[in-house]
Amino acid sequence: MRLIEDPKLDQFRAECRDWLQDNVPKGPRPAEGLALREYDLAWQRTQYDGGWAGVSWPEEFGGRGLSVLEQLIWHEEYARAGAPPSASMFVALSHAGPTIIVQGSDQQKRTYLPPILKGEENWCQGFSEPGAGSDLASLKTRGVVDGDHLVVTGTKIWTSYAEGANRQELLVRTNPDEPRHRGLTWIVCDMDLPGIDIRPITAMSGVTHFAQVFYDEVRIPLANVVGEINKGWNIAMTTLGFERGTGTIAHQIELANGVERLIEAARGTVDPLTNRSMIDDEAIAAKLAGLRAEVMALRSLTVASVSRGMREEVPGAEGNIPALYFGELTRRVNGAALEIFGSSALVRDGAHNWPLHYLESFKWAIGGGTSEIRRNVIGERVLQLPRGPRAI
Repeated sequence: MRLIEDPKLDQFRAECRDWLQDNVPKGPRPAEGLALREYDLAWQRTQYDGGWAGVSWPEEFGGRGLSVLEQLIWHEEYARAGAPPSASMFVALSHAGPTIIVQGSDQQKRTYLPPILKGEENWCQGFSEPGAGSDLASLKTRGVVDGDHLVVTGTKIWTSYAEGANRQELLVRTNPDEPRHRGLTWIVCDMDLPGIDIRPITAMSGVTHFAQVFYDEVRIPLANVVGEINKGWNIAMTTLGFERGTGTIAHQIELANGVERLIEAARGTVDPLTNRSMIDDEAIAAKLAGLRAEVMALRSLTVASVSRGMREEVPGAEGNIPALYFGELTRRVNGAALEIFGSSALVRDGAHNWPLHYLESFKWAIGGGTSEIRRNVIGERVLQLPRGPRAI
């Protein structure tokens, strides 16, 4: 991919920057709960009213229809402006919406897509289970066809923002006699249906974004099935392809900004032992320079992913490469803050709240597939390496 100067892109960048400067919310963002949900929905509505909702979605479905280069610029300016993370809107905008655009029926597109863009509904994901996390194909939550409904019984866990979510992308086993990767169905579940019990889980960071969701004979209309009954694995791979591809570009750019904030903090902090700036310590300077170089390498991987996105309608397995690198690097960056500043970095209500960022960073090497799973996918599906022996 060749990145060249383009006056039209420069003009577009200025347009993004000006709009964000005028519209990014100024007040503090709630940390969790229904207040966070309402905040995120209101910000999504603001973007919709301003013509910036769904920058990657085709115009025919209400999106902005931007090219992948324009999307990259938007995400860069979005992060630079300190705009709110997608958070409780991530599944709707980067999972469910794109999946339905590619795999959904015309009726499903008309029903589900507009409320997402308008900030009227948000979604959560029902994939992982207590015994089926990275090994998603081992899930056991059952879906039994009964007339024109699918009756779902089981449980899902680590469901982000389940409380207050309007809908859920739900993966269930509809034919237990089929091999592991078959007999699965991807279905849209309305979260207010009878039989759904949502139990919040507090993460080690102290934030309650997760939940375990229980389903007791929940009746979901078959019209909500995306694709076909028993063929949900391919739909799920489409969903995860978006997550592992360009769906984390904004987070990657924010990580780069985080390194710069860390450098500025080191420059502005005096070492009480030497009475000199922390940045004057050669070891600290070398560590920070290495982290800056690594985020530049991550940007190169991201640009390569964008280049592939120009040629592929659905992201391929290569999206695991920047996702793997990002998951490992974000933990090193936030861990470096604790190493450099020591006990002074443990103040959770400080200007940077390094402990919160560090504890939250572990999720990026787990969610959507652990680092180990991503390495396997890269080896087998990208590098075409032979598969090793599998546990039965």
